[in-house]
Amino acid sequence: MVTAPTNGAAGVIPAVLQYFIIFCDGWMQDKIIQFMAVAAEMGSIFKKGATLSAAMGGCQAEIGVSSAMAAAALTECMGGTQKQVLMAAEIAMEHHLGLTCDPIGGLVQIPCIERNTMGAVKAITASQLALQSTPDFAKVSLDAVIKTMWNTAKDMDNKYKETSDGGLAIQIPLSLSEC
Repeated sequence: MVTAPTNGAAGVIPAVLQYFIIFCDGWMQDKIIQFMAVAAEMGSIFKKGATLSAAMGGCQAEIGVSSAMAAAALTECMGGTQKQVLMAAEIAMEHHLGLTCDPIGGLVQIPCIERNTMGAVKAITASQLALQSTPDFAKVSLDAVIKTMWNTAKDMDNKYKETSDGGLAIQIPLSLSEC
């Protein structure tokens, strides 16, 4: 099972990899390995500078990081420069800042599945933007976004961190029989 970087965000990287394989002629084993290696390293950068855990950082730390991982990997495999790879990760993460983790009933079905699809779309778009940009003129760096994410995570109330005690989770009644 691949949980990249977590169970709640496990759909983003496979979806973007599938996009690469189908639409970018990426069905070569070395490209797939390269994609996964870059995604893993980007996840490591976030883990060292902030967190991957929704319990510590809200959904920004799960879907946001997975989107950044996928954006970086796609950009690398599409021939982007090192700076474009970092820019793609920054763009993807920037648009997830502040996202809370509020699974209804504590389950990843709502809203996590939908957030996975949006994270994948943002990753692809971030990659396309970075590939057509000049990173030297970027106003926001990946380091700044990681620091901002971590500061936001520390400021975020615990009820918005994978507890199902706030946000959408308390607005939608869900009763499940015991398994």
